Amino acid sequence: MRFGEPVYFHLLWFLIPLLLFMLWGMKKKQQLASKFCGDLLLPRLVSPEVKKLRRAQIIFIFLAVAFLLLATTSPRWGYHWEDLHQRGVDIIVALDVSSSMLAEDIKPNRLERAKRKISDLLNMLEGDRIGLVAFAGTAFVQCPLTLDYNAARIFLSAIDTQLIPVQGTAIGNAIETSIKAFRTQDKKSKALILITDGEDQTGKALAAARSAKSQGVKIYAIGIGGEIGAPLPSPSANGGFRKNQRGEVILSKLDETTLQKIALATEGSYVRSVTGDIDLKTIYKDQIKKHIAQKDLKSEHRKIWQERFQWFIFAALLCLVIETYLTGRKPAKSFV
Repeated sequence: MRFGEPVYFHLLWFLIPLLLFMLWGMKKKQQLASKFCGDLLLPRLVSPEVKKLRRAQIIFIFLAVAFLLLATTSPRWGYHWEDLHQRGVDIIVALDVSSSMLAEDIKPNRLERAKRKISDLLNMLEGDRIGLVAFAGTAFVQCPLTLDYNAARIFLSAIDTQLIPVQGTAIGNAIETSIKAFRTQDKKSKALILITDGEDQTGKALAAARSAKSQGVKIYAIGIGGEIGAPLPSPSANGGFRKNQRGEVILSKLDETTLQKIALATEGSYVRSVTGDIDLKTIYKDQIKKHIAQKDLKSEHRKIWQERFQWFIFAALLCLVIETYLTGRKPAKSFV
């Protein structure tokens, strides 16, 4: 026998105070009846069978509650073998961690918005493998492709702008690193979600996108930021904003044109990040799940245990029926 929810065994401790309360209630009733009738008159008015019936009722109520609590632990016995096949798409998320992602034109800042988007994506995934690539002036694989979404969340939480010492925004390098992270030569079932403000500083992004298309990778870009631009917080202890050599405040703008060209080069799509999950649903639900072929990601011969909680519920109901029957058998002349 196995139990699907063994944590609920702790509820069985509730049976101890329940039993004590029921015994106290029975004793209290007897005391009140004795006080009302007197010790000499009580045996003549109350059948000796009443005490036995009351004890039996307590036992069956106690058993009914016990069986219901055991049912919550999801008892299982008996099993069968089943072949399970998990199908999905390989998805690499390339996240920009350059200093421009600290701009606060999107609250609390661009990077935090992007990380929340990825976290929401993990909640949406339907059996797909996911990997993370972090990039700034260079790129590296933060989390290889995995079906363990909890592990992906741990890697995601460790991402910040200090992760990569080489500053800049090398989108081309990010795409090339992401292509290698797929670790397969199959030209299908591969999607790259690029989350950045689009300020490519190398000029190699389009060439990398064309290379991605030749290897069957579709790029879906999510633009983070605003077209007007926002100042970048200064890393110095004095605070303020970053300035160029002429003392002018540096503004970081969303480059949608570049991101649109990158996406179109691979027959993907581009959306601007918005509050809520509309942008994610557009890319994941409407694009990736509908237009990218799925493949077998995991196959296993699994033992499937049979749920038997219904037998415990039936036993509890049977105990309650018996208790009700015993209640009806109480002698007419009875105060307890």
